[in-house]
Amino acid sequence: MSQKKRFLLRLDLELYEVLEKWSADELRSVNAQIEYLLTEAARKTGRWKEKKRQKDTKRLKIDTQIQNKSDDES
Repeated sequence: MSQKKRFLLRLDLELYEVLEKWSADELRSVNAQIEYLLTEAARKTGRWKEKKRQKDTKRLKIDTQIQNKSDDES
């Protein structure tokens, strides 16, 4: 699991309420929704390091292959 940086974030109450509803609609915590939105914004602007994304994608493919192999053996 990757390390996470903890920090305090102050938000306008109305904005927080919007994020709270949005995250509930997408079955995420508010924290996960904020992280998702920031990651997508960074990716769309070309600021997200592709090396990290490739590593995560490779790990996901391996996990999927392991799961598929396990399903086939069942």
